[in-house]
Amino acid sequence: MNAADVAEFEAMKKEALRKVLTKEAMERLGRVRIANPLVATQLEIYLFQLYQTGQLKETIDDKKLKHILSVLTPKRKKTKIKRK
Repeated sequence: MNAADVAEFEAMKKEALRKVLTKEAMERLGRVRIANPLVATQLEIYLFQLYQTGQLKETIDDKKLKHILSVLTPKRKKTKIKRK
């Protein structure tokens, strides 16, 4: 892939995300991108694939995006610190 192909893909992905995500969900995606760029990229590609295959029947709101994020991200073990 050359730079033009990558730019075209990014533009298509951005447009598709604008169509399927609500404003609140886009804001959350932006915050996820700041906190963890790898997870944000995975989420964007996942949503773009769903959009391209026609599996998205409705827009994704913040609540649905949180659920998708919980499925995509591995569970973290909680660390408990005991002070003596």
